[in-house]
Amino acid sequence: MFVMELMYTAPIEAVEELLDAHVAWLDGHYASGVFLASGRKVPREGGVILAGGVSRAEIEEIAAGDPFLLAGVCEYRITEFVATKTSADLAAVRETLPS
Repeated sequence: MFVMELMYTAPIEAVEELLDAHVAWLDGHYASGVFLASGRKVPREGGVILAGGVSRAEIEEIAAGDPFLLAGVCEYRITEFVATKTSADLAAVRETLPS
């Protein structure tokens, strides 16, 4: 599983101009089952996406297609982790440690 942390690198007005395209990009990855949750940071200096079911290379390719990143208004930090414990609602994405 991945934590995709977005950090804005441009004024919020530039981010707002691209919000519809970013939301459409998010919706596509929710529809494919890769994105599990997302939202703005508080204070509003970026956002966070939880994703799963793909490789590190695939998640980096997905991030590279974000309209925010393509326009240069954000940077990503991607952290991979093994979700060995989850709530019952996220049981489908629970993982086991590699041997």
